[in-house]
Amino acid sequence: MLESPVFQGGGAPQLQRAEGEGRIATKARGDLSVLDTLYQSGCGKIRVPKAYGNWLEAVLINTSGGLTGGDRMAWSAAAAAGTHLVITTQACERIYRSTGGAARVASALTIEAGARLDWLPQETIVFDGSALERTIDVDMAGDAIFLGLEAIILGREAHGEDAVSATISDRWRVRRDGELIHAEAARLDANDSLARDNSALLAGARAYGTLCYVSRDAERHVDRLKALVADHASAGVSRIGDKIVLRATGRSGYHLRKIIMPAIAALAGAGAVPKLWSL
Repeated sequence: MLESPVFQGGGAPQLQRAEGEGRIATKARGDLSVLDTLYQSGCGKIRVPKAYGNWLEAVLINTSGGLTGGDRMAWSAAAAAGTHLVITTQACERIYRSTGGAARVASALTIEAGARLDWLPQETIVFDGSALERTIDVDMAGDAIFLGLEAIILGREAHGEDAVSATISDRWRVRRDGELIHAEAARLDANDSLARDNSALLAGARAYGTLCYVSRDAERHVDRLKALVADHASAGVSRIGDKIVLRATGRSGYHLRKIIMPAIAALAGAGAVPKLWSL
């Protein structure tokens, strides 16, 4: 029997790690938003399907099929002045059991004067024993518009999982004209029954998400959003100045989608949820 090279010398095996990076930027061509810059490396890929409007749509893809401890993904997107960029993902990201360390995902978004960026990835599914550290940094102009979503599903419901041993760290920073206008840090530790069961936190929910909208017309949308979630006791909407935040939990990913998809459609500059959400 041949000995695998990764075990020679008596040391621990060298585990493969996924690393990916993708960058995209728009530019204006008349009334249209078109591609200016596209860079991709490793397992990070970006596809630009045909859009039936004046926006540019980008689809983020992790070709490794999921992330585990030690994996790294970095996404960067820039909407140039007067353009509109919509970003989604090909499918739900998956965070698998870690043998050491956390999977790290960092996203940096820039929105120039008069531009709009809709950051609408599909949900992230975390598995038992997984570890995720995720950051989102947004730098936007004073008259720009940002719509951002991040949602988590705790385990695969059909397999009876609830990912009680998963660890999740999420951090958002949104700056407008250099001023910090939205900051939050959420953490879910492994076997943290207080966070999962407390009625003020997850209250036993298997899925949760945050939708953030920053625009000078925020006041015009807040009442409609409150009406959309009025029948859902597990969702709430608040407004502070030009910022609206919707938070929701669900018994399942399907239940969470029933709450957040109408809200996305109401706020999305493209007038609808990205098509890949329903394929």
